[in-house]
Amino acid sequence: MGVLPAKPSLDQLRKRAKDLARAEAVKLSEAQFRIARDHGFPSWPKLQAYVRRVTEHGETLQHPYHQDVAYYAERALGLLASAEDDTPGAKEPFVRWNQPLARDGARAVVAREHGFGSWKALRDHVKSLVDSGEPFARAYRAIEARDPGQLETLLAEFPGLVDARGTNGNDLLGMAGATHDERLSRLLLDHGADPARGNVHGWTPLHQAAYSNLPLLLDLLLQHGAPVDVSARGDGGTPLVVALFWGHREAAEKLAEHSRAPGNLRVAAGLGDTDAIGELLTSGRAGAHRGFYRPHSGFPAWHPADDPAEVRNEALAWAARNDRVDALKTLVEHGAAVDADVYRGTALTWAAAQGRLEAVRTLLDFGADVNFRGTFGGPNHGEGVTALHLAAQSGHLDVIRTLVENGADPGARDAIYHSTPEKWAEVGEQPAAQDLLR
Repeated sequence: MGVLPAKPSLDQLRKRAKDLARAEAVKLSEAQFRIARDHGFPSWPKLQAYVRRVTEHGETLQHPYHQDVAYYAERALGLLASAEDDTPGAKEPFVRWNQPLARDGARAVVAREHGFGSWKALRDHVKSLVDSGEPFARAYRAIEARDPGQLETLLAEFPGLVDARGTNGNDLLGMAGATHDERLSRLLLDHGADPARGNVHGWTPLHQAAYSNLPLLLDLLLQHGAPVDVSARGDGGTPLVVALFWGHREAAEKLAEHSRAPGNLRVAAGLGDTDAIGELLTSGRAGAHRGFYRPHSGFPAWHPADDPAEVRNEALAWAARNDRVDALKTLVEHGAAVDADVYRGTALTWAAAQGRLEAVRTLLDFGADVNFRGTFGGPNHGEGVTALHLAAQSGHLDVIRTLVENGADPGARDAIYHSTPEKWAEVGEQPAAQDLLR
């Protein structure tokens, strides 16, 4: 196949077609078809439409790559949520396209960012995306299939792919991190992908590696100069904070070797740094840089407060999900409320969800209510849930035994699905947990 430049020209393609038609003594339409197929497009009109869109919008163009129409509706809502959280990269396109911060405005923005005049035009294009031949969509499919050979072929044919952006500013390097296949990320970095570039939410490849708890990918990105102190989805949302949010200790400890920013109380708690906890509780800096509170818009909106009690209680949950027993003890001694549900989960439910047995035992020793009904995750996931529901869903058998031994009610029903922990184990495909709870 021929190489299509990062900035293709319709005039050059037309000239090539005319030259080929004369040289091969074939009709112009046949020459055009050959050139389109040479670049992986099924027809000359498909190639023309693609080149016209790239030419008109330049480097700011976002390329559609997912063939599920609902995906773009979800991304529009995610963009809107991030803009409402005052994330600069998410707010800017609403201003650029003069659209309101509303669902229809977000859909209009997503359509325009992809080079289409309306949401319907984007949807119609997406429906035929799998047969469109567009290189970014093909590269995405190669990444999704974990096929470095096919990805390398496409990078050779379309060198501009490493700099291209997809929906909401996601590039191929960021997508590769979600596959847990470091070969793909290494290949893209070798071809010049930028490890510092974030999407509209500020989310960089390092954030993705922290989110997925991939220490080897973290090493690779850090070796290529990925920045560690960049915030995404709110002030203080560094890759370290993203790792700690999920209780990914291995990734967090690796990142902490490079930076402990933003250095607030929840970071110190998640890292188990009791000296820093003591200093922060008396310094007035414990609640600084807490603008980040959710890793994606599936979690509900919230605004962290400066209330010292909230800061302490939130930090307790961060210590619990990272199994930092000494930090739990220090925070409780300084007044943290053991059953506080500051944002989507108490310390006990987070510890149970992450399988942190020692944290579970410590919290129960401190008097945590084993049957406390709180929130967890997204608004359609965890309302009125207990720690036993979360432990069952993830199949943490030792935690299940400990909770039941301490009075957890196996018959408790959550507030949304009215299901018992055993049912949550079934839905979570945890047969051993089901058997235990029976």
